[in-house]
Amino acid sequence: MKRFLSIVAILLLAGPIQAAELKLAAVFTDHMVLQRDKPVPVWGWADPGEKVTVEFAGQTHATTADAKGKWLVKLTPLSASAESRDLTVRAAGKKAEVKLADVLVGEVWLGSGQSNMAMTVARSRDYEAEKAAAKLPQIRFFKETSGAAAEPQADAKGAWEVCSPETVGNSSAALYFFGREIQRELNVPVGLINSSVGGTPIESWVAAEVQAASPELKESHVANIKGFNSFDAEKAKADYAKALDRWKEQVAAAKAAGKTPPTRPTDPAATRSRRGAPGGLFNGKINPLIPFAIRGVLWYQGEANSSNEKASLYQHQLAALVTDWRARWGEELPFAWVQLPNFNRAGDGWSLVREGMLKTLRLPNTGMAITVDIGDPKDIHPTNKQDVGKRLAMWALGSVYGKKEIATSGPLPAKSTVRDAEVVISFTHTDGGLKARGDVTGFQIAGVDRVWKPAAARIEGDTVIVSSADVKQPVALRYAWEANPTCNLFNGQGLPATPFRTDDWPTTVNKK
Repeated sequence: MKRFLSIVAILLLAGPIQAAELKLAAVFTDHMVLQRDKPVPVWGWADPGEKVTVEFAGQTHATTADAKGKWLVKLTPLSASAESRDLTVRAAGKKAEVKLADVLVGEVWLGSGQSNMAMTVARSRDYEAEKAAAKLPQIRFFKETSGAAAEPQADAKGAWEVCSPETVGNSSAALYFFGREIQRELNVPVGLINSSVGGTPIESWVAAEVQAASPELKESHVANIKGFNSFDAEKAKADYAKALDRWKEQVAAAKAAGKTPPTRPTDPAATRSRRGAPGGLFNGKINPLIPFAIRGVLWYQGEANSSNEKASLYQHQLAALVTDWRARWGEELPFAWVQLPNFNRAGDGWSLVREGMLKTLRLPNTGMAITVDIGDPKDIHPTNKQDVGKRLAMWALGSVYGKKEIATSGPLPAKSTVRDAEVVISFTHTDGGLKARGDVTGFQIAGVDRVWKPAAARIEGDTVIVSSADVKQPVALRYAWEANPTCNLFNGQGLPATPFRTDDWPTTVNKK
């Protein structure tokens, strides 16, 4: 498989749409935002052989629909503009015309992942105040509403909306708060594309052929395909009915005892449909958006991969997703993700997914919003999406838009050295110096016996010196390794240090 696919090849792979009339791809609608400062593909369908002309901002580009009715032109790079303009597409033979109104030019970002990306502003903290303040017409939303698909789909579903108190409640909170920050700072229009589905694992978002070709992922991929294909719908339906009956009894008993009712059981058939087969959400919800011009991608997922023995694969899965999406867009798109926050979860799976996210920073032009201090230990959907969006925006403003005074990350481990009975760990992204709110907490060290002991720690410049009276000869160190850790290391701009470990010892979820 070639590392980079051309735009034309991607469209051919998506399969034909038989068009009897002039049609634009669904991601092109009124109120849209086009990406500034790079070529902008505009595509759609018409009768085979039809001459199609696209006009926008003084540019005119013509092409001819191919034998399957597909056509594509590229607008030359556009400057940012909040001026409301029309984009017009004409088919000469049929004298047909499609006109899109109120088109702006600025910065466009794609957000994807599971429920925390899908979570709306209406469910976030301080909604009424946020709603009242959302009179921001230079921010526009596009929500991709397709489902999973067995094959790559050619067209998306959705429409662009202008940000307002009436529309903001249904938008992705993480995306909106990110977009609000960069719009304020850059003073250009911002388009936010939300293509996310709650409760979905990363393998649904990585193209099946990519997983099948990966040495690290092939075995798991084969098992996942086998599990999907062997699903017994009738048995699942019967089991679910029994589980519902038990749940109703438990709810009644809990209410009678004045206790909190248990969570409603999940319908396995609905879960299967929502997730699709491995690669199914890539086929249905990402492929149709390619090659729409965007600045970069924000990823908010990982919860669904944290509770089984395959959590340690996340470093390979996320790297595969980033690399493949970039290849299909044909450029090294800036790509950042939200690291899992503090949350009560047994086992090491939550920490292993965090670790996988940290390790994927080895890819160039990537970033990570560390959120170990702003989660909710009792809620997998924390309502503080404002700080999530702000931290993603800090990365983008500093790393993508060149605002050098802005910290782009919390402290990341750089090098660890054992010095007698101490472990010295140095950090990057200290931005004004390492800080702790009180005595430094969150560190553990272990010797060759692999027994972890709480450790004392002190800050010296950009390093932390760690030791324990119970470990005379330390060989490994961990920081904030628990799913809901007690930890307090920050940089000078108030961003928390990432959880990490220096060992690679077996954990409670990845033992063979």
